[in-house]
Amino acid sequence: MALRTLASKKTLSLALGGARPLAAAASARGVTTVALPDLSYDFGALEPAISGEIMRLHHQKHHATYVANYNKALEQLDAAVAKGDASAVVQLQGAIKFNGGGHVNHSIFWKNLKPISEGGGEPPHGKLGWAIDEDFGSFEALVKKMNAEGAALQGSGWVWLALDKEAKKLSVETTANQDPLVTKGASLVPLLGIDVWEHAYYLQYKNVRPDYLNNVWKVMNWKYAGEVYDNALA
Repeated sequence: MALRTLASKKTLSLALGGARPLAAAASARGVTTVALPDLSYDFGALEPAISGEIMRLHHQKHHATYVANYNKALEQLDAAVAKGDASAVVQLQGAIKFNGGGHVNHSIFWKNLKPISEGGGEPPHGKLGWAIDEDFGSFEALVKKMNAEGAALQGSGWVWLALDKEAKKLSVETTANQDPLVTKGASLVPLLGIDVWEHAYYLQYKNVRPDYLNNVWKVMNWKYAGEVYDNALA
């Protein structure tokens, strides 16, 4: 299944502060909504690092719920704007940010993963590989830093490898809940994101988040991250 590259530039940009849109769209009453993207691999293709059951539930239930609730909030927002109901417009911002962020983050996450048989887990090469060595000292040092920050993140959230386009430097960032990386800075480009919500690992790893973080690198798609890096600096 090919991952659909979706697009509602105006809607997601306005709702999430300029986040790059990742989903294709269908219109409802003039509102551009988003759709659940397909995966480019089977649910069980990432085993044993991530179980097929987790992948199925994560994609079909959790991500699908973010998509449905985001679309619902957009339609409610459209109606509130049409009525001039400022209170309702303000009240809907939380649902738009949370569910829209969940859609944006998960759409990136699926692309960040790749079966071992297809090159998942192979370390980064090219310009990104050199940049990692320059900004973190080594690939191993980057992994150690992301694992530490992901394990230390209280509650639910994400740990990111980001490119600051203005500074032309890499950084490790964390975001709470479903906040997309753009909430930390408009110049930050997400190269790689790891979901540390319990729904991403609990069925397999229970409450031992560090074990999940150690194993997810075995299916990391560094080729995709490298392409995003190259395009962002082109």
